[in-house]
Amino acid sequence: MIRIAFGTTVLERGLAQNAVDGIGNYSRELMHRIRDTRGFELVPFVYSSELFGKYLNKKCTNFGAFKPQAFYSLTTGLAFPIAAKRASAKADLVHATDHLIPCLPKVPVIATLMDAIPLAHPEWVTHSFRGIKNSLWRRSGGWADHVVTISEHAKKELVEWFRLPEEKITVTPLGVDHRWFVSPDQSDSDRVNAEYSLPGKFFLFVGTLQPRKNVARLIAAHRLLPHALRHEFPLVIIGRAGWECDAEVAALNEGDNGALRWLRYVPDKDLIPLVSSATALVFPSLHEGFGLPLLEAFAAGTPVLSSNATSLPEVAGDAALLFDPKKPNEIAEAMKLLIKNESLAGQLVARGRQRAMLFTWERTAQMTAELYRQVLGATQAGK
Repeated sequence: MIRIAFGTTVLERGLAQNAVDGIGNYSRELMHRIRDTRGFELVPFVYSSELFGKYLNKKCTNFGAFKPQAFYSLTTGLAFPIAAKRASAKADLVHATDHLIPCLPKVPVIATLMDAIPLAHPEWVTHSFRGIKNSLWRRSGGWADHVVTISEHAKKELVEWFRLPEEKITVTPLGVDHRWFVSPDQSDSDRVNAEYSLPGKFFLFVGTLQPRKNVARLIAAHRLLPHALRHEFPLVIIGRAGWECDAEVAALNEGDNGALRWLRYVPDKDLIPLVSSATALVFPSLHEGFGLPLLEAFAAGTPVLSSNATSLPEVAGDAALLFDPKKPNEIAEAMKLLIKNESLAGQLVARGRQRAMLFTWERTAQMTAELYRQVLGATQAGK
């Protein structure tokens, strides 16, 4: 039995705040499937908090506080003092799923790095101690024996910004949960439509309001539609306010006379009916490590209009209508084309369903489990 110490710190934080993000969701989905894979024993670990373990209903191993140990390792070149002892006692391998990578010379470490956005575009992230955090993050990437990332585009960026050799990085694409393929009950759809006062037709965006999500240009693009069309197909935004989004928040609060709607936070149980009801998902992001909302919309049978930047064409294949995210007129033209061409919408739905079926969490778990075996085998052969 191979014992895997599995990082759940970010997942636990998200569960505690009722706001699980992409990293937390990845950790949760992968943990459930690795736990059920024959030959592996999963040992969740966290970086110290009385809340940790409570939300997963599991006993988690406490690896101690992350920041003091990370600075200790950076300044001395030695292992994390607390985490090293506990990992050696409980695990054959450590998987740091959430960017919190320990320095553990005696236990092999696999780290998941979903992208290099804070390094490639520091102007898009929050400013508090940004330089110090980025320096620590880059250095910590070198503590891993092997790195997992989620797209070929992300791999190229990790090679560039973390200065990691290509052979040290494996791509394991994300998956889409089975529940997205199940059409909502009519009663569920009716409840959600009534609760959120949804129109019969609408364009939808899902994501946190932050610079790289490009919501300002999306709003500008929607305003380029003819007045009647704009009100027949309003733009609905789902997502909390993040950072550097004052202009977007002001526009959303103003509402464009009903043509623009901001739903803020939507619980998981309502998200699938909302996405399924949309005329199309519009995803104008300037930069993504992967782009999971595309797959979720594909699986839900919703046409997708997507940015052609970074990893998104890799994920979309031929199943989405792509546009230049820096040109609001191109986004607007894509919206108009979808409205006018019902045949195109039908083709996108069919291609999207087929595309989504290629990306499963089971496949992600299988690839990850095989990597565990490879890294352990290489480590043992090198002893």
